[in-house]
Amino acid sequence: MPENLAVELYDVRKEYLLGQTKVEALRGVTLAVDKGEFVAIAGPSGSGKSTILNIIGCIDIPTAGEVIVNGRNTRGMTDKALTRYRRITVGFIFQSFNLIPVLNVYENIELPLLLQNMSDPKERRERVMHFIEETGLTDRMGNKPGELSGGQRQRVAIARALVTKPVLVLADEPTANLDSATGAKILDLMNEINSLEGTTFIFSTHDHRIMDHARRLVSIADGTVITDEKKGS
Repeated sequence: MPENLAVELYDVRKEYLLGQTKVEALRGVTLAVDKGEFVAIAGPSGSGKSTILNIIGCIDIPTAGEVIVNGRNTRGMTDKALTRYRRITVGFIFQSFNLIPVLNVYENIELPLLLQNMSDPKERRERVMHFIEETGLTDRMGNKPGELSGGQRQRVAIARALVTKPVLVLADEPTANLDSATGAKILDLMNEINSLEGTTFIFSTHDHRIMDHARRLVSIADGTVITDEKKGS
């Protein structure tokens, strides 16, 4: 794998069984993403774009094909190595938020740093507060997820994904619950992180705001890549 590549998928297929019915979520997806890219994967609901993110993030396992992340084939990685990859390398932004109900906003955002054993409480607090402020949650940091709107929970999920300064951010419809102004601010923040830190961003989206921000647009339908275009090319 060339050193400039963050992710490679080779002829990746994913099948699910729904009762007696076989569903082909991915039908031979081949895709390479360079380090530092800002990529949007766009397509209708059920097209397979969320499945691609889950497979790149090693949350899901392909039925066939090869998935290479950080120069390593995921099929050869131990459970310990996969856990470390998910915890250290990747920041996830899920459609369903996946926040911890008993933790408040501050604690939900801090949790990944604790899992990474960041022992300096001052550094942890500075990092958490930075992303609380950037996502406009200062007045909500003592609230638990059940006390927040959908848009506020989405912002917590985004802050939690970014707080570890991951190498790769996988964002599944990250602006779906955000109003236009907040969505634009979050996208500006992600663009800034991408530019300053060289963080790779891969989005699944219906949102034309993300497609406009992205410097590469991959269109998918029925589990197959239809077009793959870099902006300006």
